[in-house]
Amino acid sequence: MTLKETKKVETNRYELEILVDAKDFADALSKAYKQNVKKIAIPGFRKGKAPRHIIERLYGENFFFEDAIEIIYPEAVEAAIAESGLELVSNNIGFDLVSADKETGLDFKVTITVKPTEIKLAAYKGLKAERVKPVVTDEEIDEQVKMIAERNARLENVTDRAAQNDDTVVIDYEGSVDGVPFDGGKADGYSLKLGSNSFIPGFEEQIVGHSIDEEFDINVKFPDEYHSEELKGKEAVFKIKLHEIKKTELPEIDDEFAKDVSEFDTIAEYKADLKAKALEQKSKNADDAVDSAIVDALLEGFEAEIPAEMIEARINESVQDFAYRLQMQGLNLETYVKYMGGDMNAFRDSFREQADKQVKLRLALEKIAADEKITPTDDDIEDEYKKLAENYNTELDNVKAAIPATELVKDIAVRKAFDFIRDNADITEVDTPSEKKPAAKKSTTKKTTAKKAEDAETDGEEKKSAAKKSTSSKSTKAKAEGEAKPAAKKPAAKKTTAKTEKEDAE
Repeated sequence: MTLKETKKVETNRYELEILVDAKDFADALSKAYKQNVKKIAIPGFRKGKAPRHIIERLYGENFFFEDAIEIIYPEAVEAAIAESGLELVSNNIGFDLVSADKETGLDFKVTITVKPTEIKLAAYKGLKAERVKPVVTDEEIDEQVKMIAERNARLENVTDRAAQNDDTVVIDYEGSVDGVPFDGGKADGYSLKLGSNSFIPGFEEQIVGHSIDEEFDINVKFPDEYHSEELKGKEAVFKIKLHEIKKTELPEIDDEFAKDVSEFDTIAEYKADLKAKALEQKSKNADDAVDSAIVDALLEGFEAEIPAEMIEARINESVQDFAYRLQMQGLNLETYVKYMGGDMNAFRDSFREQADKQVKLRLALEKIAADEKITPTDDDIEDEYKKLAENYNTELDNVKAAIPATELVKDIAVRKAFDFIRDNADITEVDTPSEKKPAAKKSTTKKTTAKKAEDAETDGEEKKSAAKKSTSSKSTKAKAEGEAKPAAKKPAAKKTTAKTEKEDAE
């Protein structure tokens, strides 16, 4: 195979002219004959036994050309792309046959979409960012301890008074509209915390003041935006029987409490530990905010014409990751999207802004790595293999066999490039963040679109109680950019395989 010419035909599209010599083309023709001869019946020969020259005399000497081209095409195209130094990002490969001849071989052209070769960045050293000094007050820790105490509270039966707000009551209820009971409007022995606002407006408030063993009616109106079409805006009556009233008893916040909820013997030690962990988390959040500010500052000076295929590839990655998380919970993406009241196109578009930013960030960091000659060391590559082995809970040798080192080099270089710009950034530590002028809506690299797949489980519950409020949630996710790997196939069918590369560069 010889790469005869590389020619730019439009932005991010290149035409490669590829020559295959007569010997290699002849080998491909022999393979094409062997693959097809068993299906060919020629008078005078048993089926599958006709000599090649007889078949070519009967049907033309170019009878096996198309299959021969299909055989030789993938390897020839992959080698040509590698020799060109261009990086394929799309399976959309154009094919044009210049000539095919047994004597001279094969001459054809392919048109490929590649990563932007012209990327402009403003200065990436000295990028400005503020780091808010992490501070944890005693009041914050006291509030945290109070919430922990509430989670460990006990419910004690009350018999000497009527129900009050914040009590938990055990009730039977049955709802009806115009005297007709409706689906989901009945429950026995239901525990309800008064004041939780988990039921429709007016329901919980009307239980306050009633006592154990009382039977009474509640009159409510379903909200106009209620999830059930049959009940929207309808007046309803709920028959209630109150069985139990319970009040919340908070534990005493003392050394005994600390022993019950932690490994510490005193409340002072427990609070000190909570404070240290809170400070560590705030410090991490401050570092993440710095990284985000650096990314925004870097991309302000980014200029390049990005192929739409790169954005679509990254969106595909995000959708696949989201679908995988749902699958781990026994949920189906199509069902989830339908339940959320959307369609797949809108769902994909919810990742678009994020994908655009991630692709730009990846390209910017790759350019910085190239400009600064940032290359991973052998130790860097070995450490990466070890991390992967640990993450996938498998043997190191298995990871090395599955993933060539060349595939790790770029990812490591990108991370080191980000470390480089962070190390060279102008970071000012402040007590409070400076006020910023309203900016155009930004995308984020780590969070976007719909809520995490964990939340989908709650959204996918069976029909809720008709007395409860209806809730819904949207979805989330991210990582960096999708990149196709040359794996061209038969030009006639243009069947190619794509490999996507994932990287969270921030």
